Amino acid sequence: MKNPISIFFLLVAVLSIPLYLIGAVTGLALLPGLPISALAAFCPMIAAIILTHGESGIPGVASLLKRSYDFRRIKSRVWYVPVILLMPTVMILSFAVIRLAGVSAPIPQVEVLPALVLLVTFFVAALGEELGWCGYAIDPVQAKWGALQAAIILGLFWAVWHYPPLIQADRSVAWIAWWSLGSIALRVIIVWLYNNTGKSVFAASLFHMTINLTWQLFPINGSYYDPFITSLITVGVAGVIVTVWGAQTLANRIGRSR
Repeated sequence: MKNPISIFFLLVAVLSIPLYLIGAVTGLALLPGLPISALAAFCPMIAAIILTHGESGIPGVASLLKRSYDFRRIKSRVWYVPVILLMPTVMILSFAVIRLAGVSAPIPQVEVLPALVLLVTFFVAALGEELGWCGYAIDPVQAKWGALQAAIILGLFWAVWHYPPLIQADRSVAWIAWWSLGSIALRVIIVWLYNNTGKSVFAASLFHMTINLTWQLFPINGSYYDPFITSLITVGVAGVIVTVWGAQTLANRIGRSR
């Protein structure tokens, strides 16, 4: 039997504290707007490994890690469309709204090689998170509460867990508040994708990667990114998903893959 999910959340928080402290003391950054404490991205995976080892030993850990490349679970290839293109579409809409609002945001200048490096880096980091969030945590939570409530519960923790790095990146209270709303909506979208791709951690991680990649490619290094506008668009997308696919499973209507 799995440990209570509260144990998982507590372990993720405890494992993250040293990195939060390093970020606070050193002020070092991995990228513009991304303090070194963002390396806590690997803490959900580590927590999941520790708890899985306690539950089912080395075979269980091996099974968990194999979910990094469980793309064979994605029976309907059409799901790659939202996995890959949904977040870029949201960001393009956000950029268009910003420009229409009169903000002189420059057109993004994307260099292929640096973008590919970011893509690989963010995908590895996304695996570090989603092996914990989706590979370990989400199924028992949604079995108890339903998919939408589970996504909101996990999304709330996910948002708060990011607060130390966001504060270290000098984000304002309003910025963090709107970003938090968008993050909860994004977790709803991730659970929707996860449930409709045969519960693929690979699919969840690929989408998660697009969140960070499109933010960093937003001009300039994400400095013109507006969480107010982006979050409202994201909440709208999540609302459509819940309406069409249903709150209980987020997978009970069109496009069901299992």
